[in-house]
Amino acid sequence: MSSSRLSYVLVTPARNEAAFIEGTIRSMLAQTVRPVKWVIVSDGSNDGTDDIVKRHAAQHPWIELLRMPEHRDRTFAAKANCFAAGFARMAGLDYDLVGNLDADITMGPDYYEFLLARFAERPRLGVAGTPFVEDESQPGNHSYAHGSANLTHVSGACQIFRKACFAEVGGYVPIKGGAIDWIAVTTARMKGWETRTFLERVCFHHRKIGTGNHSPLMARFHYGRKAYYVGGHPLWETLRGLFQFREAPFLIGSIWFVAGYWWACVTRMPRPVSRELIAFHRGEQMTRLRQLLRLEKRPAPPAHPPAASGHRA
Repeated sequence: MSSSRLSYVLVTPARNEAAFIEGTIRSMLAQTVRPVKWVIVSDGSNDGTDDIVKRHAAQHPWIELLRMPEHRDRTFAAKANCFAAGFARMAGLDYDLVGNLDADITMGPDYYEFLLARFAERPRLGVAGTPFVEDESQPGNHSYAHGSANLTHVSGACQIFRKACFAEVGGYVPIKGGAIDWIAVTTARMKGWETRTFLERVCFHHRKIGTGNHSPLMARFHYGRKAYYVGGHPLWETLRGLFQFREAPFLIGSIWFVAGYWWACVTRMPRPVSRELIAFHRGEQMTRLRQLLRLEKRPAPPAHPPAASGHRA
């Protein structure tokens, strides 16, 4: 993998992550290609997170702790503001890529070397990442492990941007209700950048998704609401919700996702994204739906090759 020409910086917003951040730091210390700088932004943590980071920062000058003022809420707007504060610490540094790394993520030692190599190969690659897995014993058990997975989406837990792309999309937009990573990635595609999830690697997510503020069931309802306020097409989001019946909490989680979407629709929840981005997003969804329908209609190949007939040419 040829990644030696590219360099990167990382920002990690962290609020009360003492249970997980030690593992994240150890994963970064083991990387075959380390960042030029890694700023861990403590968002008013009071559980010992800062002490863990300080101990490692004292030994590794490329790690910096930045502490934000104390507050009570764990919100996505706060995460965006923390990222912006950490990113401001990169001023004057020479680097090619900038990444977000959540404070509850671990990965293999060649993770960033692999991603840097993909950027080196693809000049128009603007955003990249990999699937995340919640069970390290099952690295193939992730949300992209099916034929209809959308590989142009990049999960927010561990995203890395080309510097020019990050500047063009305007970074992470501070929205209290979430979707800051989705908005950045979708805006990048709207502006002509390639975005890609690469399946050859995974990262490991150690806090069960959606449990920061919600129970798993309420998280599904919240995701349905979020699907509405980022402008998801009604047909696509309803089918998407029904498709989730195979995932725990089976069927009822699917119902709660659809209910969340339509509740937001009926109550006309305000949308924080532009009409231009909504139109682009819906266009992508309908294109994918047509592609999936064509795949469903395509006849299956024969189980055995047809027997040869006639004379040999």
